Amino acid sequence: MSAPLTLVIGNQNYSSWSMRPWVLMRQLGIPFDEVKLRFNSAEWEAGIARWSPSGLVPVLWRGEQSVWDTLAIMETLAEWYPGHGVWPADPAARAYARSACAEMHAGFRDLRSSMPMNIRSAHPGKGMTPATRANIDRIEHLWGEARKRHGQGGPFLCGTFSAVDAMYAPVVMRFATYAVPLAAESARYCEAMRGAPGVRAWVQAALQEKEFVPEDEPYATAPA
Repeated sequence: MSAPLTLVIGNQNYSSWSMRPWVLMRQLGIPFDEVKLRFNSAEWEAGIARWSPSGLVPVLWRGEQSVWDTLAIMETLAEWYPGHGVWPADPAARAYARSACAEMHAGFRDLRSSMPMNIRSAHPGKGMTPATRANIDRIEHLWGEARKRHGQGGPFLCGTFSAVDAMYAPVVMRFATYAVPLAAESARYCEAMRGAPGVRAWVQAALQEKEFVPEDEPYATAPA
């Protein structure tokens, strides 16, 4: 690489989109520096215009070049680091992984809104509406199909850890926070994900955060 990478993220407890490229890069051994802009903070107000063309996180920088949006970051990493396994090597698995990533990127809005990512909290049963359950059922179907068709080489969706696992890492966090009942295959996959070093490192950092962002805490009251 001609210049080191810098990944700009939000709060690790809350920012599901930031989690995805951070976990992917950490898990695959792609080195980067981190800039954290905490939501609703002075550092966000001072830094977001400088770091983010879209006003959102995450953003990946290499020198003077910026890449924003999680899927764009993943595709760019695949180009910059072709030997790191960002996408599965098998063409059929790669096509499935890209499709599953795109569906996550564009869909599952009921799950996102009723079960926001909140790693340090526990809210069993909260947010389980019929629409949310339908989202969960679809995700479990996707995971099951991926494991059946492409998962023979390891415990992750297409065997070894790749972008599709990073894309669904925040879903794994949500399922833990809200104690979502899962089929056995889904539960095994979630266990493998929680044990992945990149995921563990993100969770450890999230648990150290103290900020309380009301819009991300629909089932809690602000601390006194």
